[in-house]
Amino acid sequence: MKIALFPGSFDPITLGHKAIVERALALFDKVIVAVGVNSEKKYMFSTEQRVARINEMFANESRVEAKEYYGMTIDFCHEVGAQFIVRGIRNAQDLEYEQTIAAVNQKLDPSIDTVILLADLQHRDISSTLEREKLTHCHQ
Repeated sequence: MKIALFPGSFDPITLGHKAIVERALALFDKVIVAVGVNSEKKYMFSTEQRVARINEMFANESRVEAKEYYGMTIDFCHEVGAQFIVRGIRNAQDLEYEQTIAAVNQKLDPSIDTVILLADLQHRDISSTLEREKLTHCHQ
């Protein structure tokens, strides 16, 4: 079974994230949306809310599961049996960042491949940061 891990903070999950998961399902048997927890970071939504929102979004897709994780992404890949890490990129800055992370992960475990998917044109300008801004201004 080909299992892919799609790690991120998903604070909140966006339509761009959703599109990446849907495209990853064409490549993998299962996609685990891994909601990272970083004690240094301040989140708008709790980990439980983020996991619940993702599970709601994919309620009709049994091959997608959201889980929270702490620590290194590679360690969580081992824990859940994922052989691939999926990342979505919108632009050159994302690509540069993701290449650096992929190189570190490859050094830690060469058997786990990173698969980079380009964002769909209609989702290239979407980011969790912008979505949080919208939510903040709509609730004031």
